[in-house]
Amino acid sequence: MTSVNVKLLYHYVITNLFNLCFFPLTAIVTGKAYRLTIDDLHHLYYSYLQHNLITIAPLFAFTVFGSVLYIATRPKPVYLVEYSCYLPPTHCRSSISKVMDIFYQVRKADPSRNGTCDDSSWLDFLRKIQERSGLGDETHGPEGLLQVPPRKTFAAAREETEQVIIGALENLFKNTNVNPKDIGILVVNSSMFNPTPSLSAMVVNTFKLRSNVRSFNLGGMGCSAGVIAIDLAKDLLHVHKNTYALVVSTENITYNIYAGDNRSMMVSNCLFRVGGAAILLSNKPGDRRRSKYELVHTVRTHTGADDKSFRCVQQGDDENGKTGVSLSKDITDVAGRTVKKNIATLGPLILPLSEKLLFFVTFMGKKLFKDKIKHYYVPDFKLAIDHFCIHAGGRAVIDVLEKNLALAPIDVEASRSTLHRFGNTSSSSIWYELAYIEAKGRMKKGNKVWQIALGSGFKCNSAVWVALNNVKASTNSPWEHCIDRYPVKIDSDSGKSETRVQNGRS
Repeated sequence: MTSVNVKLLYHYVITNLFNLCFFPLTAIVTGKAYRLTIDDLHHLYYSYLQHNLITIAPLFAFTVFGSVLYIATRPKPVYLVEYSCYLPPTHCRSSISKVMDIFYQVRKADPSRNGTCDDSSWLDFLRKIQERSGLGDETHGPEGLLQVPPRKTFAAAREETEQVIIGALENLFKNTNVNPKDIGILVVNSSMFNPTPSLSAMVVNTFKLRSNVRSFNLGGMGCSAGVIAIDLAKDLLHVHKNTYALVVSTENITYNIYAGDNRSMMVSNCLFRVGGAAILLSNKPGDRRRSKYELVHTVRTHTGADDKSFRCVQQGDDENGKTGVSLSKDITDVAGRTVKKNIATLGPLILPLSEKLLFFVTFMGKKLFKDKIKHYYVPDFKLAIDHFCIHAGGRAVIDVLEKNLALAPIDVEASRSTLHRFGNTSSSSIWYELAYIEAKGRMKKGNKVWQIALGSGFKCNSAVWVALNNVKASTNSPWEHCIDRYPVKIDSDSGKSETRVQNGRS
């Protein structure tokens, strides 16, 4: 406890060093100036200023010009006005046993199996993965696959994605009262399902967006594409003034469920569930008052130049010609290395001076005394970030980041709860997590939240937001009817959950 108090004191002194020095100096200067007389001012003018006007005038003009240039060219703030997470209907809820039945029916419906599916080893493997995944019994599956026999068709896949996107957008427009024709920028990301016409074109058609809307459709970019879409929208908002940007993040389950026997391709069936989010951004100064957050930083890290990183998550055909996404044994190492690079870039942008100084001292110490100092100092990100939204890709992903960032259970509660309640909804999972924090009443004015997502390629992308007000849960929040039942306690060995009500931070 003493060491914690000492560190907090150190952090306070270093962080406020300028103020601690500035105010006493200001007091001294003010005291001196207060004692100046009219004669002293005349003496100062005639002895110095009058003879140095040629120097002072250009300096003053340069200062004014530089200030005006800075104000005119600095990037305009990007505000998050509102966002909406899609909540599928209750009849789509899929318990673990129901998900296993879906797998069975999909395999049985495969023409190559002639209506038989008697191999139980794959079923035991999937059940073991499911039980240890951290997912609960209230996640949602697509309607097409819940039917018997399942509809694993292009039409069923399009229906799933349209239901998610339209449902999220209808709720967003209802909550904001924004006219769809006021949208100037549209970015839609869906990694695995990209039909023609595109999903962005479907949004334009459904909501009758204007003809000069700048629309983009991102595909094949994995679970971190949501932050990429935000980064793209941010750059566009810096160029195009006084407009709204609409970002839609989703993924398709129907068209991408794997029906083969390759175990590295089976794992994704156990984690991914139906979900999506729609986010409304603005660069209008007048929207600051009603917005929830302001975008502070986006940092993107791509390690695809390395062959091992590029191939660790890959879509392809198995030995029987069935398409699926395989996860290599190197994915944990690749993810860890990519996350470290992303944090190394983001850290200097957000960490307080006290943490930067400690890291620099240990860095130099390790260079000079390699034998005595074995590890670099791990900065305390909780001094800069109040809330963490770690992509709910699976228990292992959350566990690794919790350990590497030295986070407490409360810091990853939103991620674990989202994984349990909604499963891995791909690029939209970080928005369900943000909605969880809001539903718990924890987001206060000035709080900073860090969204971090991982994706194939291999990529790690981060977005940091600051709350502009005490943020309340949105109308029709996905947690509206179940927040009091979370968090749940997950058994570390069996993966089974036990409900534990906890509304506060402790």
